[in-house]
Amino acid sequence: MKRLVLKKPVIAVAGSSGKTTTKEMIASILRTQWKIYKSKANQNNRKAMRRHARNIRSYHRAAVLEFGMSNYGHLRKQCRIIQPNIAVITMVGSAHIGNVGGSVTRLIKAKSQLAQHMKRSGTLFLNADDRNSRRLRLKPFRGLVKTVGIKGIGNYTAYGIRYVNGGMAFSTRIKGTEHNFFIPVYGIHNVYNALFAIAVSDHLGFTVEQMKTGLKRYHRPYRRLIVYRTKNDIQIIDDTFNANPHSVKAAVDVLSHLHGYPKILVLGNMSELGRYSKKGHQEVGRYLVTRKIDYLFTFGKRARQISTTAVKHGFPATRAFHTTERKKLHRQLRTVISPGAIVLVKGSNDTHMNRTVNYLRGKKT
Repeated sequence: MKRLVLKKPVIAVAGSSGKTTTKEMIASILRTQWKIYKSKANQNNRKAMRRHARNIRSYHRAAVLEFGMSNYGHLRKQCRIIQPNIAVITMVGSAHIGNVGGSVTRLIKAKSQLAQHMKRSGTLFLNADDRNSRRLRLKPFRGLVKTVGIKGIGNYTAYGIRYVNGGMAFSTRIKGTEHNFFIPVYGIHNVYNALFAIAVSDHLGFTVEQMKTGLKRYHRPYRRLIVYRTKNDIQIIDDTFNANPHSVKAAVDVLSHLHGYPKILVLGNMSELGRYSKKGHQEVGRYLVTRKIDYLFTFGKRARQISTTAVKHGFPATRAFHTTERKKLHRQLRTVISPGAIVLVKGSNDTHMNRTVNYLRGKKT
């Protein structure tokens, strides 16, 4: 198939975490003024890219596409189908690291292929706070590089970040003027996603009011920090679409910041980590000890490393439970859930942790 090169903005969104949410936020802003083409859900492989190439029409003012990478060379091959002239790399974490030999260096090299094979004179947006993103190899790209961050470094930086009812509020400066924003989803990691959307839309000439409107009504992706309330004011947070160490730690942060008691964390296996699997699960175990978590439940053979590491580093053993049997997990959960509780459930898609969400909501599993 001949590569599709378009003169209109073709925005590729890639990265180890946050790409679907970032894509949806960008698209929501652009739709305030433009007719656009957007890749659905997380349709981000080469087969989907060929379908996108067939479906983009002349009346679309822009295309916003998620570029996925489950192995080395995938981003290069997708750029050969549709070449983006604007690209976002949200961050370079440990998602799919097992597919590139468990090597962070090789993962960085694989992610670099988006910059290397997009339009050389295009615009690339990176995370200034992400150490691995600073190691990306950009040549032969020679276009404009812009960055976002929350640590005071970057072309677009967020400050005054706070949890508010139903989402996050923050401030940022655009063309020298301070503006306040709200996004209807929790988590500091989602502030980064919003900053990317603001940066891309500002680059394309959208107004601040259009940005605010788009962010307020963006479509929240399925099974990504979706909050359900059940009887007795129990909150169930469904973040079960996928999991890697970075996204799990971000979810733990959300749980620790929200109001509710007890705070119950339910984690399944993290997949596609390869030889990084043990280290990655242990990393999560150490991290959650530093956050306000009252009960820990782990499910699946690999997830045991989370529980044992957490207990080793000070998490109360009497409040940590592990099992590989889903019915047993559900029975144990019922013993600690009380009125006012908040339960966050997360795990890789193949662990089917959404079944536990359905159980807690009283739905069929």
